[in-house]
Amino acid sequence: MAKKKTWKEKLHDVKDFPRVEKLTGKMINQWGEGTIVIPTPIEVDELMRKIPKGKLTTINQIRNILAQKHGATIACPICTGIFARIAAGAAEEDLQEGNNDITPYWRTLKSDGEINPKYPGGVQKQIEMLEEEGHTIIPKGKSKFRVAEFEKSLC
Repeated sequence: MAKKKTWKEKLHDVKDFPRVEKLTGKMINQWGEGTIVIPTPIEVDELMRKIPKGKLTTINQIRNILAQKHGATIACPICTGIFARIAAGAAEEDLQEGNNDITPYWRTLKSDGEINPKYPGGVQKQIEMLEEEGHTIIPKGKSKFRVAEFEKSLC
């Protein structure tokens, strides 16, 4: 049986990315004519690392930067989200190994300011980290949370 890759190994596994492709089929119906970039995990991590304490970003902001960087119409929303999760997992591995210079993944929110429950430690850990940086967290329905007035803290 093959050994499972660590988050850090996944972060540095670039495969044949980045790759820009023409939008086709159902993608045209959703996004219109143009091109889509599939970034590398490390590109997503690098953008997440740039968010300073007290500031925030969203997955959509990261996607817009990636699309512009590669001259594409859009960046793949699914891959960008997956790669953000990989960056968060790699950050937690670093932390467990005693490295405190980690990617501040808790500063990367969903597009509407919602906290990402798939990040390490779940919502509760991120709430603690965001509140420690001065953000106010409010409930969004029964089990979801978002940063209040997150727009004011966007980079």
